[in-house]
Amino acid sequence: MRNILVNIPNGSKAVGAAAMRTIFAQPDREAAEQQLSEGVKAMKLRWPKAAELVARAEDEVLAYLAFPPEHWTRICSTNPLERLNKEIKRRTNVVGVFPDEASVDRLIGAVLMEMNDDWQVGRLV
Repeated sequence: MRNILVNIPNGSKAVGAAAMRTIFAQPDREAAEQQLSEGVKAMKLRWPKAAELVARAEDEVLAYLAFPPEHWTRICSTNPLERLNKEIKRRTNVVGVFPDEASVDRLIGAVLMEMNDDWQVGRLV
């Protein structure tokens, strides 16, 4: 979304973002592909660079649809990944210097297992 909005003028960013959100609101892959192609056609007239970027990135944009629908809300954004990276960084900064590589693996593994447990019980992080 950020990469696309860079190619849209400031006054039209809300319209461009709304057009992209309609793609993610579709119930299945066929509908999302249809909406994406319609969005690209509409964008070509006003923002050709953004339209080209969306068309080239179709597989990446719709990659989340390969997972079960109950996972879509968790993976449609990079926010959970950014939160995970931030938590790993916070915990490793507390330790400072690690005695060996295995200790880094243990700490990061513990953070990943904790995050997995949170997802399993339904707590979104």
